[in-house]
Amino acid sequence: MDWTALVLSLELGAGTILVLLPIGILCGRALAWNRFHGKGFLEALLALPLVLPPTVLGYYLLIAFGGAAPIGRAFHDLFGGTLVFSFAGLLIASIIANLPFAIQPMQRGFEAIAPEVREAAACSGMSPLRVLWRVELPLAWPGIVSGLVLSFAHTLGEFGVVLMVGGSIPGETRTIAIAIYDRVQAFDNYAAGTMSAFLLALCLIALGITYMLSGRIGRRHG
Repeated sequence: MDWTALVLSLELGAGTILVLLPIGILCGRALAWNRFHGKGFLEALLALPLVLPPTVLGYYLLIAFGGAAPIGRAFHDLFGGTLVFSFAGLLIASIIANLPFAIQPMQRGFEAIAPEVREAAACSGMSPLRVLWRVELPLAWPGIVSGLVLSFAHTLGEFGVVLMVGGSIPGETRTIAIAIYDRVQAFDNYAAGTMSAFLLALCLIALGITYMLSGRIGRRHG
């Protein structure tokens, strides 16, 4: 087991879900209850990482993060570093790649809340922020947790985007998925098998949690 790569992957996963938690709640809530022109296109854009080959997404992010691009130049001017082949760039890329994994389950969670519940809370004099905190979040928590679990698991297993944006720098950008690839290239099947088994078990646990929480949302719809 490459413990350095595992720790880096865990840090990347934790950072990703920490940023995606407020983003997912705000976007999921807005998409669940608002109807506006272009909503379908926005939902398709947010879901694009689900169907786009990771190397394609990674290529465009690599170009966008490069020193010749406005995003890359702005980051360099502000922080004095580069986004390409750095943990910061890897984190931003991971957040973008995991947007649909976080937003869609949270959106389903908010959609499962009956409109009458929100209306009753508003009529009782509760402020919109208090309604969100005391009513909506406790009811939508299965979708929120499901989105975070899926995003964390997907981050640990992501390969194409990580390789394109971060490469394989030990202690900096080499995640456990990249470490598995490196071990296979070095014909170290034992290490590759051990790390692969770890990711397999993690994905099974994540899917089990997700389906369990999705079942709760489904029962609420019923």
